[in-house]
Amino acid sequence: MTTINLPLDGKIVPYTLTGTPIALAKRDAKAFPRIAYAAAHVVADPLADNDPWLTPAIDWERTLAFRHRLWDLGLGVAEAMDTAQRGMGLGWPEARDLIRRALAEAAGRKDALIACGAGTDHLTPGPDVTVDTILRAYEEQIETVEAAGGRIILMASRALAAAAKGPDDYIRVYDRILRQVKEPVIIHWLGEMFDPALEGYWGNSDHIQAMSTCLEVIEAHADKVDGIKISLLSKEKEVAMRRRLPKGVRMYTGDDFNYAELIAGDEAGHSDALLGIFDAIAPAASAALEALGRKSNHEFFDLLEPTVPLSRHIFKAPTRFYKTGVVFLAYLNGLQDHFVMVGGQQSTRSLTHLAELFRLADKARVLADPELATTRMKQVLAVHGVN
Repeated sequence: MTTINLPLDGKIVPYTLTGTPIALAKRDAKAFPRIAYAAAHVVADPLADNDPWLTPAIDWERTLAFRHRLWDLGLGVAEAMDTAQRGMGLGWPEARDLIRRALAEAAGRKDALIACGAGTDHLTPGPDVTVDTILRAYEEQIETVEAAGGRIILMASRALAAAAKGPDDYIRVYDRILRQVKEPVIIHWLGEMFDPALEGYWGNSDHIQAMSTCLEVIEAHADKVDGIKISLLSKEKEVAMRRRLPKGVRMYTGDDFNYAELIAGDEAGHSDALLGIFDAIAPAASAALEALGRKSNHEFFDLLEPTVPLSRHIFKAPTRFYKTGVVFLAYLNGLQDHFVMVGGQQSTRSLTHLAELFRLADKARVLADPELATTRMKQVLAVHGVN
């Protein structure tokens, strides 16, 4: 067994790996009883001569190869979402390019499930940004996705959160947008724990009251809403909303703390999935969903439950820094050759945080090659002065 010295509680202590990696196997999404999207990250180009805080540089070959890996595992791709650092390093010009490239890749496959984020992140919130400005911004991004043949994930808008005077402004925006879209969309309600600028979304800081406004919008346009993804990190709120959705409208869990039990569901229903953590634990998610499709609930939980402590660690507050853990795990697993991120966001988590991520990933059996992961962890330790 492999042993590595890792920081813990201010000391350097040995850790012996024990996890047996979950086998990587190609699967067909038809074997899954749930729709499952992985919000996919982008791979930065470490050789670009750019200023990382100012100008994104993307390794397109590795970025698109990662999407094919998700499709091979039977997972869908939620493209250009916050996992891709959308609005947090990745601007609309780069997101637009990413959407077009990913949709072109998907068109070459028969099994590629993909939906793309459309929002208003090319607007800078301010006093001059009106509801009409926000509507035009949404329409511009929606037109881009639909022109490329894509389906829409309707992202929450920072600009709308800043400009709206109350619930009626949200109803006005979503009413107009949903009347125009060509195909049913997935509405994305991203909580303030993921993005503080979205606090008070739907016109109310109380999530239950905000939920009523959101449901009013959905009920008025149920034929134009495939589902809603809520990311509030509260299983109770998700279940409460799930039970109030109109017939035929899906709940896509965005709860990276409680996804296993929410996907499994209860006597009153279940959640499908649109999760950033599925980027990091794709083989485990794929195997678990296939087991659930065979009605092997015990195997489903055996595979997925051990990943929950890892996910809770990756998504711990400040939750918006979770992308660092997602990319770090991709680096450990050999899916990219470096630990460099758009916007230099590899610096948002401490070495101690990354060390605990390594331990939890081993226990969750999501280190694809423990020897490679150990070698790469040692390289990161060395950069931080730990040999």
